Formats: sequence, structure tokens, C-alpha cells
Amino acid sequence: MHHLLLRSIAPLLMAAPLACVAQAQGKLLLTGGVSSIDGAAGGGLSPWALTGSYATAGQIGGTAYLTRLPVQDYGFTGYGAAVAFGERAELSIARQDLSAGASGAALGLPGLRLKQTILGAKVRLGGDAVLDADTWMPQLALGVEYKHLDAGGLAPTLSALGAKRQGVDVYLSATKLFLAQSTLVNLTLRATRANQNGLLGFGGTASGSYSLVPEVSIAYLLNKQWAVGVEYRVKPDKLNPSILGDALREDDWKDVFVAWAPNKHVSLTAAYVDLGGIVPGIQPRRQRGVYGSIQFAY
Repeated sequence: MHHLLLRSIAPLLMAAPLACVAQAQGKLLLTGGVSSIDGAAGGGLSPWALTGSYATAGQIGGTAYLTRLPVQDYGFTGYGAAVAFGERAELSIARQDLSAGASGAALGLPGLRLKQTILGAKVRLGGDAVLDADTWMPQLALGVEYKHLDAGGLAPTLSALGAKRQGVDVYLSATKLFLAQSTLVNLTLRATRANQNGLLGFGGTASGSYSLVPEVSIAYLLNKQWAVGVEYRVKPDKLNPSILGDALREDDWKDVFVAWAPNKHVSLTAAYVDLGGIVPGIQPRRQRGVYGSIQFAY
């Protein structure tokens, strides 16, 4: 059933940025964030309470993005699109493709690729990041992400570890824009069972319950077109320990980023990302790399 749902919804969302009925002109550059790896508007690693594009009240906007992150032993590619209904709500879809490289070969699965589809929805609960910039009230949003993993030849191993191939994340984001200080701060609390964001399934024999984990983003606006910042995302570590001991230990993610928006239709983001260990029992060194993403907004 979920395959039919994905096939029916995905073409509509991917086409939506080209079918938007209005181009938004009211929001400041970069105040819609960029596209996160899961498709929702925010930072590269974490969603914010803001909706994507530059749509304001009564307008519909859309974004489409492409992301690439090569690290020492893996390669990650992501792409997707989102539709924003003013600052009220957002729908998104993302596709992720992780090349396991030498790790797959070490498991007897050369050429292993892990592919994930993510359907997201976000609803603003209150506050306005721009209009409330002179108060302490943040913009608040509640989001949900349905994730489905195609694990290929790794599926039997994940089953043995008690990891499911589909899961749901729920998050609450609070975004505060301090205009006078040219600074944006976001705190997201995520309820999740996802291993490596879902690319290694959901839950496990160590723990099948949900964990509530924080994600923090801080961005400083150098001027109206440039922003720099940092992100830190805590991970739930549901496969540690397992029947493989701590070989699947999961570390927190972090990055330092710079974003450039020459206009309201395109933005570029680059970041130095540290993902910690990914299957450290096979690849013990930390996985670090340079993240690049391009986003188009309408």
C-alpha cells in the first residue's frame, strides 16, 4: 500500500514548484532557510519552524533542491521538493541514496546502495519569526516525516538486528530571529527511532522505543545575501549495543555552513560536515566531508 501511496504523491510534489500559483515577494532573503536533507525547510541537517520558499499569507510557493555529500567511506545524494502554503504549512518529499562503498563489500554486498523516500508535513502552531523579531516569542511548528527504506541486500541483516524498514519521526521546532543582532536560532526536538536518519532502518533489538533528541541551529546573517552558522544533531543510537556489540554505534552529527542567496529564486549552501562513525565496526574512522546543496525557489 505504501508503494502505491509514494507513486501517487511523489509526482505531484516534485512538479509542484513549477505549478505554484503565486511568486512570493514579501519575505527577507534566507528567512525561508534552505532544504534540509529530509526535504523540510531549515538548515542542512535539521528542520526549522519556517516554511520553505518566500510565500507569505495567501500565497503558495515551492522549492526544489539537490544535495551531495561525499565522506571518506560513503557517498550521499539527496534531492526533493516542497510546497509552502504561506507561513501556515508545508508539504515535502525527499529521496536519499547512500553508496556503502567498501563497507558494503566488507559485508559481502559489493555495490550496496541504501535508498530512502521521505514524505514530510509541517504546520505552524504560532508566532512569526519576522513580525515577532522584537519580542521573545519564537515561531513554532509541528512536523511529521514518514520514511521508507529500500535496504537492498542489507534487508536480512537489518531484520536480524530488529530494525524495521519504515518509520515515522515527529518533531517540534522553535525558530527565533533576532533582527537587530542578525542572528537566527532554532531548537528542534525530534521523537525518532531512526538509525542513521533511517538509512539503517528504525529501532533494533537494543531499543525499539522512541527517543526524544534535540537538534540546534545557529545562523548569523553577514548581510542580506550571506549567512554562516553551525548545527548539532543528537542521534538516538538504537542499534547500540546489538548482537554485533558496539559495531553499529551511532554518533551525533554536526556541521559548519555558509549559505548564499543572490536572489529569491536560487540559493547555494556549502558545509563542512562531521557524521562521526557510521558502522564503526567496519569503518572505524570518523566520516567527514564537504556538503554542497543548491535550491531553487518559486
